[in-house]
Amino acid sequence: MKNINETLEKILQKVTPLIGQGKTAAYIPALANINPNQLGIAICDINGKVYSAGDANTPFSIQSICKVFTLSLALKIYDSDIWQRVGREPSGQKFNSLIQLESEQGIPRNPFINAGALLICDMLESRCSAPNYQLLELLRKLSGNYRIKTDAKVARSEMQHSARNAAVAYLMKSYQNFDNNVETVLESYAHHCAIEMNCIELAKASIYLANKGSSLDSKVQVLSAEHVKKVNAVLATCGLYDASGDFAFRVGLPGKSGVGGGIIAIIPGRYSVCVWSPELNEAGNSLAGTAALELLSQALDSSVF
Repeated sequence: MKNINETLEKILQKVTPLIGQGKTAAYIPALANINPNQLGIAICDINGKVYSAGDANTPFSIQSICKVFTLSLALKIYDSDIWQRVGREPSGQKFNSLIQLESEQGIPRNPFINAGALLICDMLESRCSAPNYQLLELLRKLSGNYRIKTDAKVARSEMQHSARNAAVAYLMKSYQNFDNNVETVLESYAHHCAIEMNCIELAKASIYLANKGSSLDSKVQVLSAEHVKKVNAVLATCGLYDASGDFAFRVGLPGKSGVGGGIIAIIPGRYSVCVWSPELNEAGNSLAGTAALELLSQALDSSVF
């Protein structure tokens, strides 16, 4: 498709009027006061060419987008054994639900809700000498920016409001599906969520999911092609909390959102995309960002369905 930058500019113009209709993630105080009048988008193709528009260079808290990369790290270590401890089904519940976890005896529905992500962090804690550093190093290598860091203020804010995540972790521990010290794992999880990246960096970092597991640096095989298929399948069904079905209907791409307002989306064999707008809809996904991805999917004729 020609004139992708022009297409991106037009898409942002169309969705900008949605700003003001959502809300920032007020339950994390460090995110509550972010300027809502920001909107950026970036596309990276499998050859490394980047297209962007709007606030694509502005760093933001990646939040639950980190779950894609922690899952990738865990798959490299545990291979398919990972699925013995976490499911692959949509939850249909809020991302921090305790009810479902209790009824299913401490087995999280999927790795992208909080329970599943905490379990993945627990597994990394068991096998990695420095999981926080290893995740940062992976993201730095994949994005090409070796200055990516964690926002300490956001991490502290996450920890100060982590009671529900602690309850989730202790519930899994009561069912013998959590091995490490809960506070240690919560600290790691908070630091993962508080990593700051921009749209361009996240688009570059996630290109391996569009490129059969290979990063922009072909020397780095992040995952096998078979694992990529499976990760994309779970992203398509579970990546946008309990609005994953609506996202599949409107956008038709594997994707993962975060309450910092970012969403990554994958067009297998072609592109990885990141959009960011801080205001969220009721499901906790970027309001303007979802609309932008819907328009982009139509423009690129890229739905996988």
